[in-house]
Amino acid sequence: MAKIVALILIVVYGIKQFFDDVNDIKSNNLSYPKSFENSNPSPGHVALAFYSGLFSYAGWNYLNFVVEELKDPFKNLPRAIYISLPFVTLIYLAVNLSYFTVLSKEEILNSNAVAVTFGNRVLINFAWIMPLSVAFSTFGGLNGGIFASSRLFFVGARNGHLPKSLAMIHTRYFTPIPSLIFLGLLSLLYLTTTQLYVLINYSTFIESSSVLISIGSLLWLRYTKPNHPRPIKVNIVFPIIFFLICLFLVILPFYVNPIETIIGITITLSGIPIYFLTVNWHSKPDLYNRFIDLLTATVQKVLNCVPEQS
Repeated sequence: MAKIVALILIVVYGIKQFFDDVNDIKSNNLSYPKSFENSNPSPGHVALAFYSGLFSYAGWNYLNFVVEELKDPFKNLPRAIYISLPFVTLIYLAVNLSYFTVLSKEEILNSNAVAVTFGNRVLINFAWIMPLSVAFSTFGGLNGGIFASSRLFFVGARNGHLPKSLAMIHTRYFTPIPSLIFLGLLSLLYLTTTQLYVLINYSTFIESSSVLISIGSLLWLRYTKPNHPRPIKVNIVFPIIFFLICLFLVILPFYVNPIETIIGITITLSGIPIYFLTVNWHSKPDLYNRFIDLLTATVQKVLNCVPEQS
């Protein structure tokens, strides 16, 4: 709620500034072609710009990870998409336009938190409201990220792709405590680097590649099995457009940042040998099986967890 209030406050001040007397900042930022001066329109750089944008506004993707948690998902999932995506798109578009009515491009580029810089400029004595709202808004973002990502590990473990100790839920709260702790440990590992945008490029490239393969598989199944029952089905035009966008995001960064792209591919391919060693290899040695059983029993005792079926 605090996040929505802060965004609406920014939009209101942006509208007020827009209809005030013309100023140099507004004229330079919101007039064509001045608004695109010193930009690099090459397709590769545009794709990398999408990486940061997709990372910032990737909350829409969380819906796909929590289908099991929804009541009547075949009805409510499409509703959540149709209602939330246009609303979020419009409000953030209005927020970004509001920034450009008050702040120069240099101020936006050099700001560590654009909303705070905006608040310092227009709210003056009440500028403290903006950093407080930004801090509160992180709770919502973290809540969605932790909720969706932990379920990803949980389902992977349940399907045998990760240690079965991650497929446990708490006996009282029914939450996947082991996968939540595992997610926290991974997050601490990511904090060992200060190169934030490199991490963003890695994660977004891997996500775009995964989505590209998924959408390609969807299109193939729609072609080979057109009459197969599908509880959730959209017009074929939408996955085709999405497939082309993902193809653009995966291929073009090779020309701008080939090293980071190759590292992203390496991270993705590193799962193949692990898959064959842990999932596809059925006749594992007894030592390995005993270790997994010991790990599972220890996690159950320490965290008071049991398999979901229990």
